[in-house]
Amino acid sequence: MKTLKDVKVGDTVTVVKLHGEGALKRRIMDMGVTKGTEVYVRKVAPLGDPIEVTVRGYELSIRKGDAQNIEVS
Repeated sequence: MKTLKDVKVGDTVTVVKLHGEGALKRRIMDMGVTKGTEVYVRKVAPLGDPIEVTVRGYELSIRKGDAQNIEVS
């Protein structure tokens, strides 16, 4: 299983499934990260956290812990 945390800078991936439950999953979905959405990884902070991505035309920063719950292909 490949997660958003494992994606290299400059790659575009598609969300396959969201893991996690309740408020965590709802927060990720509220940010526009849903099944079938394309996500472009723009950059990663020097210490690896957070990850800056482009989703649905806007820029978003996601913590590594949250990115680990987003399965991609």
